[in-house]
Amino acid sequence: MSRIVGIDLGTSTSEIVCIFDGTPKLIPNTRGHLVTPSVVHIGEDGSIVAGEDAAEYLFTRPDCTFMEIKRLTGSSELLHAHGKEYSPEEIQAMLLRYLVSCAETSLNETIDRAVITVPAYFTDVQRRATTKAGELAGLRVERIINEPTAAALDYGLSNLKECKHVLVYDLGGGTLDVTVLELFEGVIDVKASRGNNRLGGKDFDEIIMNKLMEAELPGDFLSRDSASQESVLSDKRALMRLKKAAEDCKISLSSHEEYHFSLPFLFSARDGKPVSIERTVTRKEFDAWVREKVVSTKEPMMTALQDAKLSPADLNVVLLVGGSTRIPCVKTLVAQTLSAIPQSLVDPDLTVARGAAIQAGLLEGSLSEADLVLTDVCPYTLGIAALHRGAYEDRMIFDPIILRNTTIPTERSKLYHPSVDYQTTAEIEVYQGDSSNPKNNERLGDVLLTGIPRAKCGKEPLEVTFAYDINGILQVKAAVVSTGKAVSAEISTTGVKARPVLDLSKWEKAEGAKRCRPLIRKVEKMIAGDDDLADDLQILINQLKEALLLKNGEQVEDLRERLLDILEELA
Repeated sequence: MSRIVGIDLGTSTSEIVCIFDGTPKLIPNTRGHLVTPSVVHIGEDGSIVAGEDAAEYLFTRPDCTFMEIKRLTGSSELLHAHGKEYSPEEIQAMLLRYLVSCAETSLNETIDRAVITVPAYFTDVQRRATTKAGELAGLRVERIINEPTAAALDYGLSNLKECKHVLVYDLGGGTLDVTVLELFEGVIDVKASRGNNRLGGKDFDEIIMNKLMEAELPGDFLSRDSASQESVLSDKRALMRLKKAAEDCKISLSSHEEYHFSLPFLFSARDGKPVSIERTVTRKEFDAWVREKVVSTKEPMMTALQDAKLSPADLNVVLLVGGSTRIPCVKTLVAQTLSAIPQSLVDPDLTVARGAAIQAGLLEGSLSEADLVLTDVCPYTLGIAALHRGAYEDRMIFDPIILRNTTIPTERSKLYHPSVDYQTTAEIEVYQGDSSNPKNNERLGDVLLTGIPRAKCGKEPLEVTFAYDINGILQVKAAVVSTGKAVSAEISTTGVKARPVLDLSKWEKAEGAKRCRPLIRKVEKMIAGDDDLADDLQILINQLKEALLLKNGEQVEDLRERLLDILEELA
């Protein structure tokens, strides 16, 4: 059998690593670089170009060049090039094949086995899609491993004898993960994970782009009735130039106090005159622009600690992972939230790939399992929709079977009964989430159990079993206890999309927003003038905006009361 490689399949960049003489060795791409842009170009003849060569086509052929595909993982969205349709998994498979070909050339051997990393907060749907991408690339995916867990493996290999509580804050190009774990004498025990699959450096780039568009382009470009607006937004070459400049700005402001944009002849106005952007952006401006999104990462940190039954004072090490953690205001937010200085003990760009290779080494035997032991958790609560009979009315509830942050692999069972007399079939709807209302959770699929003996309601027990494996993939089994008749399956995910994070900027259009607007504006004004109040109040404001968008009237009222109480205390 071939050796197993570790692959960090990232939103912005990807890396491939193998174990060589007991240590992780990063494998260079065709240009000799260890970090490869996650970009794929499809030629008119169907030829595939990936990595840095593909990135050059972003400015000349953006219509058939794809980047940041990881954001579409698990969705049913299709991508188009030269009249053909491609799924996100197919595009990712092209990138994986390129990485593997680099490894085969470097190692002079065939590679067909891999450990692939995913965000800890990836859903069951997204994990299956990643596995499928690997299989389309001709790989046997030996393990799907969570990115912050991989980073902890990289840290743990060099600190086998330590006994510490560690928090890994992983903010990459497209996703956020916060994982709390315990390291003791070579055992890495993951306690809890939280995160956001729609937050990363890509979002900061878009904020810069939008701010520049608002401030620098002529008004007729941005007015709602402008015929030019659509042409501007559809000019992929111009937008790609703007995006690249925004990314350069973000990176530069991590080490400099200001960045100067110079984008001549960016667009053509309706009268044919060229439009350029010439602007200097300061770090203070950038910090203000991204503040809301950066502050939103405080909630996952605190929730992960609560789930792990720890406080910030219990932490011994805070590891920053992912390129976006180089942003100064991100480091500051983490330090203030956890009352600890984050440590640069691992390479934020390469540590996840190195950890994937360590996991590969443990599986193939090139690293001794006696030296390093890993446990991980299920980051979501998994359960089914069940009928709850109340005193006044019956209603469907989400009934958990595997609780969030349960150590994996795990298998749990529960007994249920048909809800009506003489029922002979039962459709078991499987959900992932934390809301008591099934409709607010992610529906993963269903299992249909037939052949239930006819009986009065409550007389014929049915057993539902969930098995969640080390790759984070769910198997569901339903059985009639009296007859042993059973049905089991990996939950079908066809057409299921990962639930997107709400766009809070649209809160003012939500029902009930008018009543909350004066309060929100007042609090936001206070935040702008008082850094000590900013973070906690921003979280409450974000929660209120989300509740408005979700039309959760009860939560809206609760948050209004809390904010009003705070204002009264501060008055």
